[in-house]
Amino acid sequence: MIKAVISGYGRMGHMVEAALEARGIAVAGASEDIASFDRAIAGECVCIDFTTPDAFRANYKALADNFKAVVVGTTGWNDIKDEVIGYFESKGTPMIYSSNYSVGVNVLSAAVGLISKYLGKAGGYAPYIVEKHHIHKLDAPSGTAKSLAEVVEEGMSAKPDVASVRVGEIAGIHTVGFEGGNDRITITHEAFSRKGFAEGAVVAAMMTEGLTGVHEFKELFFKEV
Repeated sequence: MIKAVISGYGRMGHMVEAALEARGIAVAGASEDIASFDRAIAGECVCIDFTTPDAFRANYKALADNFKAVVVGTTGWNDIKDEVIGYFESKGTPMIYSSNYSVGVNVLSAAVGLISKYLGKAGGYAPYIVEKHHIHKLDAPSGTAKSLAEVVEEGMSAKPDVASVRVGEIAGIHTVGFEGGNDRITITHEAFSRKGFAEGAVVAAMMTEGLTGVHEFKELFFKEV
């Protein structure tokens, strides 16, 4: 059975802790300053990181250097993605990352990929994405919206227009639309709370047992299915 350490002990960190405890997984610690976490303990644990883009940029080398495996739920670092993956691979530290650990969002992504493929073949449709989140979210567009945009572009060879809304305490709403001359297709995922993100990250942490390399969560999730 794995042991876990939580990097970032805000609202998401507390939800991750509750999800770990619900599955009987030991929590060896939680820290807002993960780079200074006890290395002897870190070496036996999976770190689940839900911090900020700046914090992850500052700490990813320490995560790769010190922990048995790492699950990254922080977004906003896509511009250094190759650098991060390369460092984890050079250290031989397993890492799972995702812009969104919600099972529903990952199924949405698969559905969007299929729709994009067929509409791209047919032609005549313009894709767009609208994402809505709470006012505390630091990055815009969201990491999930960026990932969905990549899925659409791969299927249609067309970049979707992406709009971001920051209002209230919305956990997360993502709508992908395809506007045609004769009809419109929309598909939406709405998160009722952040609990689903936490539970998905814990599922990812359990997947690190015996894992090697760096993987996106959806790659492993659909492999399991």
